[in-house]
Amino acid sequence: MNKIIALVTGGFTGESVVSFKSSAFVESQIDHEKYDVFKIVILKDEWYYEDEKSVKHPVDRNDFSITPGDKKITFDAVFIMLHGSPGEDGKLQGYFDLLSIPYTSCDALTSSITMNKGYSKAVVDGIPGLHVAKSIQLFENTDKSSELLLSSLKLPLFIKPNSGGSSIGMSKVKFDAELPGALDKAFNEDTQVLVEEFIQGREFSVGVYNGKNGITVLPATEVIPSNDFFDFEAKYTPGATEEITPGRMNDQEKSNVERIVKDVYIKLNCRGMVRIDYFLQADTSNFYFVEINTIPGQTAQSFIPQQVKAAGMNIGEFYGELIEKALGS
Repeated sequence: MNKIIALVTGGFTGESVVSFKSSAFVESQIDHEKYDVFKIVILKDEWYYEDEKSVKHPVDRNDFSITPGDKKITFDAVFIMLHGSPGEDGKLQGYFDLLSIPYTSCDALTSSITMNKGYSKAVVDGIPGLHVAKSIQLFENTDKSSELLLSSLKLPLFIKPNSGGSSIGMSKVKFDAELPGALDKAFNEDTQVLVEEFIQGREFSVGVYNGKNGITVLPATEVIPSNDFFDFEAKYTPGATEEITPGRMNDQEKSNVERIVKDVYIKLNCRGMVRIDYFLQADTSNFYFVEINTIPGQTAQSFIPQQVKAAGMNIGEFYGELIEKALGS
C-alpha cells in the first residue's frame, strides 16, 4: 500500500514563488508508483489542497487532514518544500511535532537557529578548519549604523537580511556612499541584518543529507556569477551564472570540505537534506562558512538536483530516501 505524502509549498514571504517552482519539480520526480502525493499550499490566509479540477479543499489544521471527497485523508509524512516562513524557520516543524507527523527536514530548533545567519555562525564557529568572516549583526537601522560598520569592518562588505533566503535584499558594498541604501534594502526584508567582510576566493555550494547510507556529502557546485555576486537574479535566471558540478577542488580541499560540512551537519543537529554555502579563500584555500539552507531550492536550476545527478543517483530515488528516512525505514 502506498504511503500518503503531503508536499507542502507556498509560504508567507516573497520566497513563495520559488517554493511553488521547487514543489512542482519535486512532484514531477517523486515515484508515484510508491507514494500518493498531495500538494498542500500554505498561505497566510488559507491552507488548501487543489484537485485536478482546480477545486480547493481546505486543510483541517486540527489534525492536518483534507477531505476532497467522502473520505478523510491523513498523511504518513510531510515533504516540506516551503522556503522562508513558516516552512524553514521551525514553525511548521513544531506544528507537525505536536501532531506526531514525521517530516523530511530539520527539526524545529535547528530550523529556527539556522534561519538566522548570525546565530548559525555562532554555533558552527569552533569547528576545526572552519573560518567565519568578521561581521556585525544589526538589530536596528540608525543614523550611526554606517559609521559603526565603517569603523569596525573593511570594505567591501556583504549586507544580508539575517533571516531571509534566495539572496533577496542582499547587496555588496564597495564604497561608503553605497552603505545607507544597502542597509535600507536589507532592513526592508528583515528586522535583523548581518554585515560581513568580503572574502576573496572561490564560491561553492554543497548538499549534505542523511539517507540510507548515513550522512552523505554530494559533489559540490562551484559558483561563478556573471553579476558581482550570487544574487536572486543570478540564482534563478538560466545562464546568469556559470555552475560547475563537481566544483574544481584538489583532493586535499575536497577532503577538508567533506569533513567540515559533515561536522556542521552534526553540530547543528540537521536532518534530511541541507545545502551549505562556503568560500575557499584565495591563496590559502581556507574554508569560510557562509550559511546553511535547511530547505534548499529544488527548481530546474537548483544545485541539489545537479549534485545528485553528478553523484550518479536518480533524483526520484533521492527524494524517496528522504521520505523513507523521515518514516523511520
